[in-house]
Amino acid sequence: MLSAKDTITRLGGIARGRTLQKLGFTRQSLAAHVRRGEIERVRHGVFATAPLDADTRAAIEHGGALTCASLLRRHGIWVLPVADGPHVWLGAKQHPLQHPHCVCVAHHYSGHPPLVSTDVETALLHLRRCAGEEAFFAAFESAWRLRKLSREARSRIRAALPASARWLVDLARADADSGLESLLRLRLHLLGLTLERQVTIDGVGRVDFVIAGRLIVEADGTENHDSPEHRHRDRKRDAQASALGYETLRFDYAQIVHDWPVVQAAILGAPRRMGRIR
Repeated sequence: MLSAKDTITRLGGIARGRTLQKLGFTRQSLAAHVRRGEIERVRHGVFATAPLDADTRAAIEHGGALTCASLLRRHGIWVLPVADGPHVWLGAKQHPLQHPHCVCVAHHYSGHPPLVSTDVETALLHLRRCAGEEAFFAAFESAWRLRKLSREARSRIRAALPASARWLVDLARADADSGLESLLRLRLHLLGLTLERQVTIDGVGRVDFVIAGRLIVEADGTENHDSPEHRHRDRKRDAQASALGYETLRFDYAQIVHDWPVVQAAILGAPRRMGRIR
């Protein structure tokens, strides 16, 4: 028979006490392993051997599973800022457990949370309820681009959404370069603007969006546009576009996320100046 430590390790580094008891370990023997420092009791009825990061530990101590923005960011998925602290899925009527230094954001949703963390599909659905449709849309496109969502997963997510929100999945694409671009595209769509995306212009290169044939709109994430070299490249591209008769509007993360009315006014005003409203 494997030791408790080896058994928990083979179970992924963390296990419920009742699972271990079914495998032949008594409560007394588990307590003895804890006293000897061979395994750790994370909370009552949950034992671990592998080191746990702070968010995972907090979710388990809180009595639920890591979900929503916390889980999605762990997978490298782009997420708009949401409430600080680990987002933890608890059952609809489940009470959180008290634990030191708790800053958890509890999600009391139906279903049965797993032991450690949920999957990307569930986390996306939780994100929509927690942070709204814009956050969901940008994260959904990011997850799709990163190949975190199969065709079947996308269909399941769509079916799980309220009928009034399913258009978000229908609008989504797999080739969005960034969550910021997804957010901008969604907002332009809601304004009723007709736009081309990921357009290649001779002498300029590929641009994020073109509106009314002559207005270029670029969403500049900090990861791609913060260095002096990138800023010089962007200015050169804008000058080349201007020589070809285009006007370029370039917006960064802070403008799109935190100062949208100004961005919207600039985008709506440019075609009027150019006499290109259709």
